[in-house]
Amino acid sequence: MWSGRIVPEKGPHLALDAARAAGRGLLLAGPVGDRGYFERSVRPRLGGGARYLGHLPQRALAHLVGLASATLVTPCWDEPYGLVVAESLASGTPVCAFARGALPELLTPACGRLVPAGETAALGEAVEATTRLSRAEARRRAERHCSVDTMVDRYERLYAELTAPARTEAVTR
Repeated sequence: MWSGRIVPEKGPHLALDAARAAGRGLLLAGPVGDRGYFERSVRPRLGGGARYLGHLPQRALAHLVGLASATLVTPCWDEPYGLVVAESLASGTPVCAFARGALPELLTPACGRLVPAGETAALGEAVEATTRLSRAEARRRAERHCSVDTMVDRYERLYAELTAPARTEAVTR
């Protein structure tokens, strides 16, 4: 499964190439944000088990992500957070992704596989191992690191640190 905005910086064409290299089909879902890119780089890669499903309602998308054997995440820029990763893990679906932006902070070897950014062949090679990861571990990772409670706790700690009176220590020489 691959989901997100169909734009060059999200790299769905790379996910299609990796799935093909892995000998797997791929379902793509999301709004087309760049029609020219879709026609040039995505549409020609469809077929043979690769299908574009359109921009799905959230419930339908969540259902498909939950049924997927893995989610491919192929950012072509350093995303500050991986919402698709969090959604996949929350569904108990392991993630196979490029190691860019926040993704190395979100994924562990128990719930995902990371490969160097842009290395589509390596991503394709990692797909099979990703599909064998524990769905329960993926879900646990989401509960521990992507939940609303965890996010709020981290924000509260950060705000407390930022608003604490500055401590100064005398330095003697």
